[in-house]
Amino acid sequence: MKACMISYSFYESDNRVRKYAESLSARGDHVDVISLARGEDEPFGTINGVNIYRIQKRLVNEKGKFSYLFRLLKFLFLSAYRVSRLHLREPYDVVHVHNVPDFEVFAAFIPKFTGAKVILDIHDILPEFYTAKFKDGKGSIVYKGLLIVERLSMAFADHVIISNHIWQERALGRSVLNGKCSVIMNYPDPAIFHPRTVKKDPAKFIMLYPGTLNKHQGLDIAIRAFDRIKDQIPEAEFRIIGDGAEKPVLEKLIVDLGLEKRVTIRGMIPSDKIAEEMAKADVGIVPKRDEGFGGEAFSTKTWEFMCLKVPIILARTRIDDYYFNDKVVRFFEPGNEESLAHSIIELRKNGQARDEQVREAYEYIKDKSWEFKKQEYFALLNQLRGNIAAN
Repeated sequence: MKACMISYSFYESDNRVRKYAESLSARGDHVDVISLARGEDEPFGTINGVNIYRIQKRLVNEKGKFSYLFRLLKFLFLSAYRVSRLHLREPYDVVHVHNVPDFEVFAAFIPKFTGAKVILDIHDILPEFYTAKFKDGKGSIVYKGLLIVERLSMAFADHVIISNHIWQERALGRSVLNGKCSVIMNYPDPAIFHPRTVKKDPAKFIMLYPGTLNKHQGLDIAIRAFDRIKDQIPEAEFRIIGDGAEKPVLEKLIVDLGLEKRVTIRGMIPSDKIAEEMAKADVGIVPKRDEGFGGEAFSTKTWEFMCLKVPIILARTRIDDYYFNDKVVRFFEPGNEESLAHSIIELRKNGQARDEQVREAYEYIKDKSWEFKKQEYFALLNQLRGNIAAN
């Protein structure tokens, strides 16, 4: 099979895209990926048998709606041109397009109408994502326009994949037909996220957050919570690994609170390297806000910490309450820095509670491995290819 992935993201640090692409490559399929470039990235490269075409450079520093939209539209046209050229040279069977944005699926216009099947993969449900990023209400013209774009994009695709069950219920209610939409969550790759022996410094208590630095992720709440516990746990350090629009705000907050020596922000790193850093942590922090998009976006980092046998402190958002219980995570009240601070202190003091959580979480995560779940993706591709043959 010949497949193409299109994603407005950095391939090296996008676990979801990499799992699809490298799983297909491992079973002998030809896989191309059209993605973004960071810094000095070469325009073309190969990773684990996957061909990477990096067609547009990006700094994650958008502040305004129009600068963000301009970059998305630029990528749409560049990716449409590249995938069309590649397809006309040697046709694809499947073009798998990842949002954000939804309208990126139209980059596959020529492949679709010359025989390829098109999948739209909803990592983040866009109308809600937009209101969270730019603080527009659901009554705004732009929000309503995004609903129209969502419907058109899902209608154009041959199949829609959505990253969690709450968003699937919403999409089925407003934009896509039942039977054309399935859930494939961002399951951890056991080749990367697995228990490992790590030498930890007993004189330190390392808290870690890995991921994007957006407002809904609640990193400001976590930093303020750390300020509350810094004297009670003098050995504590809070390490943040990631990038995003909120980075300057968070850096300023760290300076304002005088935490520069104990709270650090490091840029995004590839998924295989991030697993090593996560394994060094004494506790993972996932401090999301429970507001609209943020409360419904599933954080795969939670599962990844479980696979690494690292205990987690997690905001009790709508999505996390849907999938988890108090045995596998330590919940705190979303948006409440005092509640988070209390949870940090309690988990630090109680080693037995940490150990019990790790055991329960590791048992819970056993059947949620990409090694098993990728068969669902392969089955979907076989179904779509069967439709090609039938036509």
